[in-house]
Amino acid sequence: MQRSSDRIITSHVGSLPRPEDLITLLRTKDAGGSYDRRDFERRVHQSVFDVVRRQVQGGIDVVNDGEHSKAGFSSYVRTRLGGLEPAPKGSTAPPITSKDAQAFPGSYADLAHMYNARKARLNRGASPNNLPLICTGPVTYVGQQDLAFDLETLAAALKENPAREGFLTALSPTNIESYFENWYYKTQEEFLFAIADAMHEEYKAITDAGFVLQIDDPRLITHWDREPTITLAENRAFIARHVEALNHALRGIPPETVRFHTCYSTNIAPRVHDLELKQYVDQMLLINAGGYSFEASNPRHEHEWQVWEEVKLPDDKVLLPGVVTHCSSIVEHPELVAQHLIRYASVVGRERVIASNDCGFATSAAGDEVHPEIAWAKMSALVGGARIATRHLWKRG
Repeated sequence: MQRSSDRIITSHVGSLPRPEDLITLLRTKDAGGSYDRRDFERRVHQSVFDVVRRQVQGGIDVVNDGEHSKAGFSSYVRTRLGGLEPAPKGSTAPPITSKDAQAFPGSYADLAHMYNARKARLNRGASPNNLPLICTGPVTYVGQQDLAFDLETLAAALKENPAREGFLTALSPTNIESYFENWYYKTQEEFLFAIADAMHEEYKAITDAGFVLQIDDPRLITHWDREPTITLAENRAFIARHVEALNHALRGIPPETVRFHTCYSTNIAPRVHDLELKQYVDQMLLINAGGYSFEASNPRHEHEWQVWEEVKLPDDKVLLPGVVTHCSSIVEHPELVAQHLIRYASVVGRERVIASNDCGFATSAAGDEVHPEIAWAKMSALVGGARIATRHLWKRG
């Protein structure tokens, strides 16, 4: 994993706006619908080349495929794991409850209405087969063809548009466990570690191909909000168990080739019950990764840079704090972005700070968190802020 050895380098969390014609195709594939494989690969190939080119030309140093082969950062695993099948007809996924939804019921109801309306529009022509999946047999990894295509496509795109480094995202066992109900394993722990064993193949293939692996794990810290009756002690036990499972999935993979991302999932919504960084940072640092990515620029978490004044970041680790957010359509001023970066550099060292964003700008195909025009403007502000911070931290000009 690259460091900011001579300047503040830039990256992002992974998900970038997808063309609308691609979204329907991706949703059909992830839902198990029929599609032409050759046409699918041709369209994704074009989109990945376009998004890599735009990142490089925009000044992003550590780039990825924008997750343009996936309908969402999480739904893609529906087609990559064996042992899962659709729930019986008539089944529905349990409603999402949270402390924040209970505190702001009207606001969350309005947000759900807008989300569902956009989802319905984008689903036109997509397969209606979107039943919840259940685990009815041994969990295995069956996504080798899709994974090989992702690796080959990003490698080819980077050959045409060289960048400082490339990364690919993959979902954590924590999130997969929460999405699929266990009907097969005797215990939930057996189910969790079976997922970890299966996903190990995807994780290792990414690093073996020479890319940095980013683990996406919002559930690790959103669990606190999604379980309204849980105590902090019970939540820490949840985190400890899932950190252990993730490290099991990462076994044999050099930590310096892995970066870990977590966030709060709720996006542009009222948020007063987020788990605070100080309540989980010690457990996050137990994850066998070389870098840690987290929300740091929205008003609920902007102050948390001070946590690193009390917490010792191991010498072989780096931070990827979010310095622009997906939680607002306001485009940050580059001077503000620079201030964020300078604060982090002041407590962990300039070479151990990589400029990133709070979360993906298009985490699911049901809708972008911010409009694509705004997303790219925020990426530009991120790059501009990194340049200003570089001039300050390296005393240039």
